[in-house]
Amino acid sequence: MNEMSESRYERGKRKLAEIDGEVGEAVIESLADIAPDFARYVVEFPFGDIYSRPGLDLRAREIATIAALTAMGNAHPQLKVHIRAGLNVGLSRDEIVETIMQMAVYAGFPAALNGLSAAREVFAD
Repeated sequence: MNEMSESRYERGKRKLAEIDGEVGEAVIESLADIAPDFARYVVEFPFGDIYSRPGLDLRAREIATIAALTAMGNAHPQLKVHIRAGLNVGLSRDEIVETIMQMAVYAGFPAALNGLSAAREVFAD
């Protein structure tokens, strides 16, 4: 299907599958019983609108996402999903660890330590 004729939702589902595979779909399905509209928003806005934009490749987008979620310090489940996504789009373990360590400068050691803990859990899977 031509990208121009795709709906935001269709474009988002395609991009979500490319980035997160089955894990992304599981997150969307987990919202179906409590907030189906929110599940649609997650597909349409982040993946249909933002991740689908030109300008950054998926590796760069996942580095930025891993950095932001690490800096937040309170998004452990989402950080794990995006560490897996980073691996899926070609980031190495070293690149992910360096991205998380960089956040110690801007978000503090506790946030970086929590991020490294999330990475350890993902790498062990």
